[in-house]
Amino acid sequence: MAPITAEGVLAKLQSLNTNQEITIVKLSEPISAAVTQLGNPHQRTSDISTSSLDATTPSSLEADLTHYRELFAKLRFSYVEQVTKEKFIRAIVGDPPLIVSPQENVDLEKENLESKATLKALKTEVAGMVAELEEKAKDLSRKYERVKVETVKLEELPGKIEELENAVAELKEAQTMGLNPNPELNLPLSKTLDLIESKKRQRAELDRQLEQLQSQVPRKKKELERLQAELKPLETRRQNSTAAAKEAKRRKEAALGGVEDDLEERGRWFRAAEAGLRQVLQI
Repeated sequence: MAPITAEGVLAKLQSLNTNQEITIVKLSEPISAAVTQLGNPHQRTSDISTSSLDATTPSSLEADLTHYRELFAKLRFSYVEQVTKEKFIRAIVGDPPLIVSPQENVDLEKENLESKATLKALKTEVAGMVAELEEKAKDLSRKYERVKVETVKLEELPGKIEELENAVAELKEAQTMGLNPNPELNLPLSKTLDLIESKKRQRAELDRQLEQLQSQVPRKKKELERLQAELKPLETRRQNSTAAAKEAKRRKEAALGGVEDDLEERGRWFRAAEAGLRQVLQI
């Protein structure tokens, strides 16, 4: 037996969709054809006309069913009333007139009760069949929609399989040639699984440490706020001390600058006097 492939299954589904188009419009064609044949162009149509069958949907079918049930109930009542009047008039005007005995009425009533019971049983059976058919129709509709979705996925499957096969071939070629810079990717399956478990344990440990650190964040924030509050006066004192030191240094430099000028001027005078005495005394 040949193996089942995605291409074969897709081809079968496409052939089924091409040969058997299942739509609510196709299913309603026999009904619409019968209505068209029975229709009288000179007779007034009902509120829901037969033209609605041209664009049949589940909701419109439900509305039509409800409408025709009410219409048939009215027609049945009118028919029974008309037939009863006709029989009564014929019985009166007939020659000889039709005379019914009380026993015949009793027999007819008994027969009528039996017919009603049979009709009620048939109605119950038909209602059950209709409910079962509706449930099966809904189930088939859900299955059909699921098959359509799966068909779309199946159409995309061969391309994805080809991409995965190409990726596997490239990985095998890289592993064979030793081009993969990460040696962990060349491990066998058992060691790879062990490595994955180790990485999971490391991640769990990191998550635990991160949770502990996150629990310490509020306390650290409060401590930081307290240190900042204590640091503000110290910073102010530091700035004041720096400014005072700069001012004292400036004043000291200014004072020392005046003394040095006086000493330099006196040194020049002494050197000039010494040179003059040396010339006079010829030393």
